[in-house]
Amino acid sequence: MTGGTDTSPFHSGFVSVIGRPNVGKSTLVNRLVGQKVAIVSDKPQTTRNRILAVVNRPRGQIVLLDTPGIHKPMHRMNQKMVDTAVRSIGQGDLVLWLVDVGEALGTGDRHVRDLLKSAGRPVVLGINKIDTVPKMKILPVIDAFQGLLDFAEVVPLSALTGDNVERLTELLLTHLPEGERLYPEDFLTDLPERFFVAEMVRERLLTHTREEIPYVTGVLVESFKEEAELVRIHATIYVERESQKAIVIGKGGSMLKTVGTEARRQIEDFLGAKVFLGLFVKVREGWREDPRVLAEMGLANQREE
Repeated sequence: MTGGTDTSPFHSGFVSVIGRPNVGKSTLVNRLVGQKVAIVSDKPQTTRNRILAVVNRPRGQIVLLDTPGIHKPMHRMNQKMVDTAVRSIGQGDLVLWLVDVGEALGTGDRHVRDLLKSAGRPVVLGINKIDTVPKMKILPVIDAFQGLLDFAEVVPLSALTGDNVERLTELLLTHLPEGERLYPEDFLTDLPERFFVAEMVRERLLTHTREEIPYVTGVLVESFKEEAELVRIHATIYVERESQKAIVIGKGGSMLKTVGTEARRQIEDFLGAKVFLGLFVKVREGWREDPRVLAEMGLANQREE
């Protein structure tokens, strides 16, 4: 198969995007795809689910598996997140290990290295956030990481600015097997609309709340009804204590109103329709340990590729 009049072979396959929390995996996935498929925040552990996203180029198709950051889990929810990331390593034809150029190589990176060695997949190392450091500081980071594994490629890049991202795309395609498209050209992701609605609400919570609130909140879409001229959505924001509920609601309901208004605008752009968004805050102590709640949020029994 060829792309257009190009006679070069067509390449396609799965690329697992892994790394520690907050290294920019979701920002990079959004950049590669060309539109937003994953929420982004400066808070670690923003990504909680495995997100499949498709990148189409004339010479090939890359199916990205964006994963939660690999970290030491403290709750059942976090254990599910880490399990998802580790399982995804073995599901790809190729692994893209993303690291932050500004973070010193540590035990967390060596743990990721050990996981990659066990999986036996070829690995491309992406050294992200090069826009945040002087160029002279990039080479020592490359040298430090190159001693860990025999990488297929090492690519310094900035997911935020796009610097070197297209080169990364071409190199990923080069290391994928020759083959037909795995998904139709207009296919973007395998996740349902409900998932993205919940994530857009959670992103607004991450943006406007501080301290422990981002880590103790979860969003569950309870109903999603498409009417003649309106999509009617009701979602529950879970917290663990009454004091957290008060923060999420805000004085006179101001925080919840801000989150709801901003999320509704994003959801309307995403769905291309007018939206009614009803948000409710519910206290459920220990929800991050509750298998039923985690399953409803898609944090358990995720579909394997």
